[in-house]
Amino acid sequence: MTEQDRILQLRKELHEHNHRYYVLNQPVISDQDFDFLMHELQELEARHPEMDDPNSPTQRVGSDLNQEFHQVTHRYPMLSLANTYNEQEVSEWYASVKKLLAGEPFEVCCELKYDGLSISLTYEKGRLIQGVTRGDGVHGDDVTANVKTIRSIPLVLQQQTEIPYPDNFEIRGEILMPWEVFQRLNEEREEIGEQLFANPRNAASGTLKSQKSELVASRQLDAYLYYMLGEQLPAEGHFENLEVARSWGFKISEGMRKATTLDDVFDYIHFWDKERKNLPVATDGIVLKVNSLRQQRALGFTAKSPRWAIAYKFKAERARTRLNEVTYQVGRTGAVTPVANMEPVLLAGTTVKRATLNNEDFIRSFDLHIGDFVFVEKGGEIIPKIVGVDVENRPDDAQPVHFITHCPICGTLLVRYEGEAAYYCPNDAGCPPQIKGRIEHFIARKAMNIESLGPETVDDWFSRGLIHNIADLYDIRVEQINGDGSREKSAQKVVKGIRDTVKVPFERVVFALGIRFIGETSAKLLARHFKSMEALANASIDELQQVEGIGEVMAKSIVAYFHNEENQRILDRLKAEGLQMALSDEQQQGLSNALAGKSIVISGVFTQHSRDEYKAIIEQHGGKNVGSISAKTSFILAGENMGPSKLQKAQKLNIPIVNEEEFIKMLSEPTDTSDSSENSDSSDYSESPEIPESSNTPESSEVSKTVNSSESANPIDSSGKSGPVQLSLFDEL
Repeated sequence: MTEQDRILQLRKELHEHNHRYYVLNQPVISDQDFDFLMHELQELEARHPEMDDPNSPTQRVGSDLNQEFHQVTHRYPMLSLANTYNEQEVSEWYASVKKLLAGEPFEVCCELKYDGLSISLTYEKGRLIQGVTRGDGVHGDDVTANVKTIRSIPLVLQQQTEIPYPDNFEIRGEILMPWEVFQRLNEEREEIGEQLFANPRNAASGTLKSQKSELVASRQLDAYLYYMLGEQLPAEGHFENLEVARSWGFKISEGMRKATTLDDVFDYIHFWDKERKNLPVATDGIVLKVNSLRQQRALGFTAKSPRWAIAYKFKAERARTRLNEVTYQVGRTGAVTPVANMEPVLLAGTTVKRATLNNEDFIRSFDLHIGDFVFVEKGGEIIPKIVGVDVENRPDDAQPVHFITHCPICGTLLVRYEGEAAYYCPNDAGCPPQIKGRIEHFIARKAMNIESLGPETVDDWFSRGLIHNIADLYDIRVEQINGDGSREKSAQKVVKGIRDTVKVPFERVVFALGIRFIGETSAKLLARHFKSMEALANASIDELQQVEGIGEVMAKSIVAYFHNEENQRILDRLKAEGLQMALSDEQQQGLSNALAGKSIVISGVFTQHSRDEYKAIIEQHGGKNVGSISAKTSFILAGENMGPSKLQKAQKLNIPIVNEEEFIKMLSEPTDTSDSSENSDSSDYSESPEIPESSNTPESSEVSKTVNSSESANPIDSSGKSGPVQLSLFDEL
C-alpha cells in the first residue's frame, strides 16, 4: 500500500471512529489508539501536501491563526418560531390545525428545543462545504473552519446507507456547549479572575465566534441537527427526513417523537419538563410541528408565523438556598453592583453560587438579611436572580443587608446621581477596575478595534505597570511584550494594531473614551453635532442638551470628563499620537439633512451597498435607522426579497417603499448641509437606548401569553417557492 492509499484509508477509519465516539457513544478503540492513528495521518499529510483535503479528520484540531469571518447571504432566510409559555395556547393551536385540515388526520413531530447557537450546514456530494451562523436572518458569518472542529458534525457523510443523500442540501441545528464543559470552563475562568460566562448558550456563541479555531476545538462544543431542506429531500415527512439524516452520520435527538393526539403532545411536554434536567446540554422548551410537509404547505403562514408549528417554552426553574454574604463589584463606569453569595445549589443543570442583586433599591425591596433562605430562578437558562425570600423561616440571628457607602476597591465615597438606581465610585482616574475597564472598552471592536489585544493582556500589562491609562498603550514597545524573545512577530502585530488606530474615525474615538453614560449612538450624535473634540470639550451643559438624546445627567458627565485634568492630559497625548480629533473633511462634506426627521427601515438584499453601508449613509444624512415598521416609519428602503410580512404591514400603514435607485437619487437632491441633529426625533433608534451600567430597568410584571420573535426578524423569501424548501424559513431559537 502506498502512503497516498494509507492516507485515504486513515481518513475513512478516523471519520468512522469520530462518528462512533461523538454521535453514537459507541467507541470501538481506545483514545490512545485513536491518537496514534491521528498522528500517523498528520505525518503522512505533511509529507504529501498534494493530498490536501479541507475535510480531513486532521482539520478537527483547528488553527491558532486569526481569521476574518465574512458575511454570507442565506439561500433561505433563517427566521424564528413564535413562543408560548401557556398550555392552553398549545391546545388552541392543535384545534386550529385540526379545523384548517378539515378533520384530516395529522401527526405532530415533538422535538426538544435546544438552547444554543443556530447554525446552517451545507453539504455537496456528501462533504461539508460551509457552516454559517444565523446572523441577522438574511446574512450570517461563515464559520466553516470553526465548525469543522466540532466532532459531532460529520465532515464526510456515511456512505453505507439505504437512502442516498442528495447532491446538495442544507441541514440546520444548534451548536451547544455541554453542561459539564461549561462548568469546567467557568471554574477555570474563575481561578484566573476572568469574567464568567452567563450560560452555556453565551459560552457556545462566544466560542464559535472566536478568531482562532484552535480555541474552538479545545472547548469541546457539540451539535444537534433538527431541520433539513433542499430540492430533493428523501421523504415527505419531517420526522422521516431526520431519521434518514441520522443514518448519514448526523447527530439527531433521540428524544424526537411523533404524536397523534393532543394527550400525546402533553405527555411529551410533561415528561421532558422534568427529564430535561438529566440531559447533557441545555434545553428551554419543546417545538411542535405538523409532520407532513404537504399538510404544512396547506396550512401556510400567518403574517407573523407558520400555522403548522408552535414552540412551548418551559417555565423558569426555581431553587431555595441560603444567602451567606453580599459582596460588591465595580464596573468600567464605576457602577457598584451587589452580588449575592449563596450556598451552592443545582439549578437548570449548573451549580449556582452567586446572583446579581442589581442595586440598593432591589435589596430593600426584598428586605434581604444575611442568613435568609432565598428563591433563585434561571428563566430561560439566563443569569441567576433572586426572586423571593422565605421570610417565615428567617433565622433569629439574621442581619439586614446595608449597602456599602465607600468603593470596595479604592475606598472613595460613593455617589448616586439623580434619577439613577446605581451607586458610582467617582474616582474614575484612580480606581483600578475602572481604569482597566476603560482600557478594555477603548480596544473593543466598536471602539478602536485593536483585535490583537484582549482583557487578559490588559490585566497583565496593568499589573506589570506598563499601562495606567489608554494613552499609555501608545508607549508600548516590542521589547516590552516580547517575553523571552520568541514572540517578536506577535508583539510587532500588537504594536502595529495600536498604531493603526490613527485611522479610526472621530465618532468612534469619542465612543472609545468611555465617558460615563455615553454609548455608541450618543457618541455618533455628539461627534456629528460638534464636529471636533475641541468643540465638544468646550460645550456647556445647555449646549450639550441641545443634541438629540442627551439629557442633563449625560451632559453633566461629559462636562465632568473634559474638566478632569488627568483626562485633559490623556487627550493631549492621544492627539499627539495622531488620533482623529475631528470629523474629516470628507465626512463633513458628506453630511446633509436630506433625511432629517425621517425614520427608515431597511429590508431585503442590496446590490450597490451593504446593509451596514446604507445604515451609515442614512445617519450621515440626518436620518435614523429603525428596526421595525410603525406609524412613525417614514419609508422602507427595500432591496430584493423583502419579506411579505413587512410588505403587508407597510401597505396596511401606507408606508412608502423606496428602492436603491430612488434612495440614492433622493440623496443627490440639493439640501442644506447644516447640522440637523437638533430637530430629529430619537424615539425610534434601532439600537437599544443607552442606559447607565446596572440601571434598574423595570420589568413586566407578567409574561405575555405569546412572545413572537418573527415580527422583528428579517424578511422571509418572497420567491413563492413551494414544497420542502419552504420549510427552511423558520428555525427554533
